[in-house]
Amino acid sequence: MEDRRWTVPLPPAAEPPYRVFVNGVPQREGVDYELRGRALAFSRHLEKEGKLGFWRWFAMFMALFGTYRKNDSVDVEYGIRGQRRLAVGLDIVQPPAGKPRGGS
Repeated sequence: MEDRRWTVPLPPAAEPPYRVFVNGVPQREGVDYELRGRALAFSRHLEKEGKLGFWRWFAMFMALFGTYRKNDSVDVEYGIRGQRRLAVGLDIVQPPAGKPRGGS
């Protein structure tokens, strides 16, 4: 089984301890995510909606679409030179697409 992880790069110079939140919910290291170098690695699917184009905004404004796309927010509280900082809405890197099973 392949190891599919969604990664979130940490801000430059960020120092532990880290407090991690996904959509405002506290996450636990070793349970919800792993620290891998300068990034957080999640086994659960995370997705961040990209910038909305004119037609998407227009459709939402006109209420043509009743649902919103998935838009996870990963926030991290961290230290930098002894001061606490908060990074909100960090980038989410999708895992690479693997080969389909049963193919050659």
